[in-house]
Amino acid sequence: MTGLRAAIAEADRRLAAAGVPSPRHDAEQLAAHVLGVSRVGLLQHGEIDAEAYQRLVARRVRREPLQHILGWAAFRHVELAVGPGVFVPRPETEVVAGWAIDRAREVASTGRRPLVVDLCTGSGAIALSVASEVPEAVVHAVELAPAALVWAGRNLAGSTVVLHEGDAVVALLELDGSVDVVVSNPPYIPDDGLVRDPEVLEHDPAEALWGGGPDGLDLMRGIAAAAGRLLRDGGWLVVEHADAQGESVPALVAAGGGWADVMDHHDLAGRDRFCTARRMEQVKTA
Repeated sequence: MTGLRAAIAEADRRLAAAGVPSPRHDAEQLAAHVLGVSRVGLLQHGEIDAEAYQRLVARRVRREPLQHILGWAAFRHVELAVGPGVFVPRPETEVVAGWAIDRAREVASTGRRPLVVDLCTGSGAIALSVASEVPEAVVHAVELAPAALVWAGRNLAGSTVVLHEGDAVVALLELDGSVDVVVSNPPYIPDDGLVRDPEVLEHDPAEALWGGGPDGLDLMRGIAAAAGRLLRDGGWLVVEHADAQGESVPALVAAGGGWADVMDHHDLAGRDRFCTARRMEQVKTA
């Protein structure tokens, strides 16, 4: 055993030297994990198993994601199991989920059960948040990657979310024209896009990063088209994008036709983060 405060201070120094963005936070979170308490619970402890703690700190120094070491990631009001093979949900996506949740709540306030589809669900973060925060909602989640599907199944087990294995672009044909909200955080990095963050490059699955094409938006176009057929008149599309795509994504959505109120929105850091659009009433032919 060794002194807790001294151990955290040393871990903070090592993590900072390794380029970890939040060294003190991570040092404390790893200590809390070893002790089996919350970060607040650290105040009740004066010592820590030095060997066990240093093993975890060494993994973080090598830039293994904190969430992989802990085995979980916090997202809005839920906790998700994460690890190799699934994209770790980011805080920026919480705002995207929140916008979709608000639209679902609006539908629920009319006395109708909102129907929500989460395309490219990954860990299931958005789908689980919608189901948890809008219990009236019927939520479907779609994922194609086998490894991510396993994590999603684990996170969505016991919830009301219906998980589907399939291609987001052609999934859920049986729901065409009936969905209130389609939400997605698809891959959107261009084919030649450079990823410098070692935690992303070495640990996030490639299929969750690269969206196809020179602009990275090939899958985004497919998502917009899928939303176009899935949504009922007046239904909403909510789709996340890179901060450099605040003009290109709304433009590609609008170019597909049949959309109104196409807008882009900022995340909490003030960066372009997601596009929303409302499905216009479709002209029915005889």
